[in-house]
Amino acid sequence: MTPRLIDTTVLETDRLILRAPDMPDFAAWADFSASKRAEFVGGPYSRGKAWRAFGHMVGHWPLRGFGLFVITLKGSDQAIGAAGPWYPMDWPEKEIGWTLWSPEYEGKGYAHEAALATRTHAYTTLGWTQAVSYIDEPNVRSIALAERLGAKRDDTADTISVEGDVKVLVYRHPAAKDL
Repeated sequence: MTPRLIDTTVLETDRLILRAPDMPDFAAWADFSASKRAEFVGGPYSRGKAWRAFGHMVGHWPLRGFGLFVITLKGSDQAIGAAGPWYPMDWPEKEIGWTLWSPEYEGKGYAHEAALATRTHAYTTLGWTQAVSYIDEPNVRSIALAERLGAKRDDTADTISVEGDVKVLVYRHPAAKDL
């Protein structure tokens, strides 16, 4: 039997099941994180660093009581990405993050559907009043998604530090009271 996080929220949308990460998801995460696709989340990673990053994703749940949800299509338990509330201890603000782990799932609205559902969850269940998304400046696909979600670039907000010379932009989501 594979160990799994228990008593974690599961969200359901029209096409997706969003759940806590589980050990079988590591294979898809490791493949993604070893590829160029992971450049906007600190990769590409070695398998060892991918394992530690996956542990960070899993550990966020018991430490904070929430975390990134693994995205699966209804009828399949295959992980295709992750989305949701994220708040490492050195982040200036609570974040809604997202990533799809394979190009075959891009352009279908899955990231939008997952980000919207998890933002709603953060506002209604977790009690967040505000959220941002931290996006590397060259990540035009994520910028477009943030804007589609109604987030606006906030150049006055504190941002996060990343390795290298990449500028991380802050996109502020509409406040919970404004939705």
